[in-house]
Amino acid sequence: MDLQKKTSPEEKLKLLKVSLFEPTPSEGNYVPCVRTGNLLFISGQLPKVGPQLAFKGRLGKEVNLDNGKRAAKQALANALAVAKWEMGSLDKITRVVRLTGYVNSFPGFSDQAKVMDGASDLLGEIFGDLGKHSRVSVGVTDLPLGATVEVDLILEVK
Repeated sequence: MDLQKKTSPEEKLKLLKVSLFEPTPSEGNYVPCVRTGNLLFISGQLPKVGPQLAFKGRLGKEVNLDNGKRAAKQALANALAVAKWEMGSLDKITRVVRLTGYVNSFPGFSDQAKVMDGASDLLGEIFGDLGKHSRVSVGVTDLPLGATVEVDLILEVK
């Protein structure tokens, strides 16, 4: 299946069978996103499916690399859900600028970049060349609710 042809991001999500759930309320005193000019800053998103945390635990202990990548994809899907909620359509995204990933890591785990490749690969599948982005992958000792990963996203939008 050639997903790189002129297919909109919304159509690519359907072809990839990626579901976007209604954004859940923030876990703290902040908003899900802020738009300034043509940039949309998405607050940190956890790997939830609906209101339930789908991936919990530390990489290198309770969570293996494959599940870490799945967690990163789910957290990214939640960031995209926030963008869609804010703008009405992902087709208004003109460029993915930056992805930041925080990986709940057991001491000695050093494959944070490989974990975040799950999210980066999905951005490429959805947005093609417009999905190529700068990125930061950081290992942390804890995340809210014991989540496996948290991602935030900066998008250029129409």
